[in-house]
Amino acid sequence: MAAGPATAGVLSYCLATRSVTAEIRGRGIGYGVNVPWTPLVLAGYLFATLGALLLGGDKRLRTLGAVLAAGALACSALWRLEFASTWCAFAAVASLLVLGWVRRPDAASPVT
Repeated sequence: MAAGPATAGVLSYCLATRSVTAEIRGRGIGYGVNVPWTPLVLAGYLFATLGALLLGGDKRLRTLGAVLAAGALACSALWRLEFASTWCAFAAVASLLVLGWVRRPDAASPVT
């Protein structure tokens, strides 16, 4: 639980105190903020957002976490090739999974 607030604190501080840069990258625009310890902050972000799902007790949440983790890896690869908005596409797929789960007749049953 500490990973989320710690990561949010570092990112909020950087956004509040540093300049945002923008540069043309191929067919898109890349935005950035000089974040210290970038790999550590990225790991904290991924652990806070995906870790809870992957470590959850419900099989559906673990499935969602796995889909999102695969999406994060694919987006990282595609970002290097300068495809824009890849994360939005994977978020849409994840949203469809959640929609399917909540519309199932057994969705009202308690999570185990």
